[in-house]
Amino acid sequence: MIRKFCDNDINRVMTIWLEANIDSHNFITPNYWKEKYNEVKSMIPQAEVYIYESDGIIKGFIGLDDDYIAGIFVDKPYRSNGVGTSLLNFAKNCRNKLILSVYIENKSAVRFYEKLGFTIESTGTDDNTLQTEYTMKWKR
Repeated sequence: MIRKFCDNDINRVMTIWLEANIDSHNFITPNYWKEKYNEVKSMIPQAEVYIYESDGIIKGFIGLDDDYIAGIFVDKPYRSNGVGTSLLNFAKNCRNKLILSVYIENKSAVRFYEKLGFTIESTGTDDNTLQTEYTMKWKR
């Protein structure tokens, strides 16, 4: 089931956020994500966030900022089981277009988005990490 974020979800969401970022971005020092933790924790309750939950367990979430996907995060044991696809399809059903940024080095994420209909629009550099990233877009 996909539902809106509730304030009492914050600790589980932040655990998934931190572990997924460290695991998926081995080309960025884990300290970068740890230093961002409190900032992100304060922003999540203000954002448009949807939770994927089943069997009473939060397995992943997606954050949206209008048509921009701020991130999709899935707890490691539940990856490649349709959680991310469900979250992305949920967002696609709510919007006519979606845009996101993804690090080029995160090849599995790039393939995932391409498989679900996103195309690479441009290449740039993330000012915070100095990593090269794609801007990808999906349109209904």
